[in-house]
Amino acid sequence: MHQTIIINFLGGIISPGNLYNILVAATKAGVRFVRFGLRQQLLVDISTYNIAIFTAELNKLDIPFEIDTNNFPNVISSYPAEEIFTTKTWLTEGVYKDVLGDFDFKPSVKVNICDSEQSFTPMLTGNINWIASSKAEHYWHLIIRFPKTNVIFEWNQLCYTNHIAKLTKALQTILITNPTLFIDTESANGETLFALLNQENFILKPAEDKVSLSSFSLPYYEGLNRYHNKYWLGIYRRDELFSIAFLKKLCQLCLATKLGQLCCTSWKTIIVKGIEEHDKHLWNTLLEEFKLNMRHAANELNFQVEDNCLEGLELKNFLVKHLSIDDTRTFGICFGIKTRKKSEVFSSILIQRKYLINLLGLKLFPVYDILCAKNFNPNERTGEVFSRNNPSFILPEQVRRSILKFHDYRLNAIKNDLQKHHFHAEEILENDKDFLYQCNNCFTVYNPAIGEVENNINPGTAFADLPESYLCALCEGEKKHFSEISHSILQNL
Repeated sequence: MHQTIIINFLGGIISPGNLYNILVAATKAGVRFVRFGLRQQLLVDISTYNIAIFTAELNKLDIPFEIDTNNFPNVISSYPAEEIFTTKTWLTEGVYKDVLGDFDFKPSVKVNICDSEQSFTPMLTGNINWIASSKAEHYWHLIIRFPKTNVIFEWNQLCYTNHIAKLTKALQTILITNPTLFIDTESANGETLFALLNQENFILKPAEDKVSLSSFSLPYYEGLNRYHNKYWLGIYRRDELFSIAFLKKLCQLCLATKLGQLCCTSWKTIIVKGIEEHDKHLWNTLLEEFKLNMRHAANELNFQVEDNCLEGLELKNFLVKHLSIDDTRTFGICFGIKTRKKSEVFSSILIQRKYLINLLGLKLFPVYDILCAKNFNPNERTGEVFSRNNPSFILPEQVRRSILKFHDYRLNAIKNDLQKHHFHAEEILENDKDFLYQCNNCFTVYNPAIGEVENNINPGTAFADLPESYLCALCEGEKKHFSEISHSILQNL
């Protein structure tokens, strides 16, 4: 007899004052715990008897919400990772807020806004996925995943920052007014979609290269951690439940220490950034007061489970227990657990439930398929089936074997990369051997591979990189009096 109230926080950015007011309203309706969702929303499970009390309070606060529906999925962003997990990019706090501030409408399709340099926020779980260009400042790549399909299309144009919201709205209009062409159909076509777009209304430029999807490496996203001269706090809850009493005090502490925002993440956690050194003890005291555990094992933190999914949480805890018992290394892997057909989770390795008997609402004998993303990168999405129809009692062993496959892939990739570097180094040495430089006066030879250490010229210094003031080590002839000579010719002299 419960329903779920969904409240979106645009881009995952939360005002402590607004959150505090929402929590006060929830308390009046008898709610003690709340959760955060995959798309950076607040989820409030509330008794049907008290729902009118809560919704009336939300209406007074002018806070939009949905009840047991997701007609307006939240716009998610990688802003929570900015400055603490992502540095030295042009995508700053101000740029994020400019982009999000332009959304004067509620999208009815999923929109993701991500920095290309991070892997903390899923890049392609949206329908309209904006990825910051790594080469052109204030321009964005666009990848479409057509609604209710796995059809992906990357546009060959880059869009200017100030036109992201405007172009998103135009594309959404085309998608929802042409459902037979673009929604829940594997024949959806990107060229057809953009042929219907009037591109003259936007600032665009051709994309020189396709977007480079960053390889996955999940940062450790909980605990009180130092960055620059400040601290950030990440809070994870194993059961996904956050005490309202705790969150109220957290909001009050944010306001008391002049922190105007906190963030919720796609991992159903919260992050507080910008904590000053002199306030650190206050945050430690807060964690101590509510006895919040920190420093969970990494093989637990890298699971993503659907929202409102008790079965998924139970399966997660079951698998984490076995991974811990076996002392299995899971660094660099993101696990997803999926129990519904059209749900969206972010994963390198996906554990997907189905039933051997599923007829007329009768579901019997649950089994699990294990799927691996392409190159085990969850941003790539496409992949292969590792094993099918696994009953729960053999699932931990099959997951362990899929992890071993990941490590084999990673090891081969490292070896291949080292081999490429080795070949490249040999190629450079061969080029160095091809030509030397000989003084026309005394026939002294300059070898770039050896350099002249006695004259502070390091090995590997090309002749062209020598200063114009360079003089022959023997006769002090000028640089312009040196001639290029083949190594093979010199050997035959």
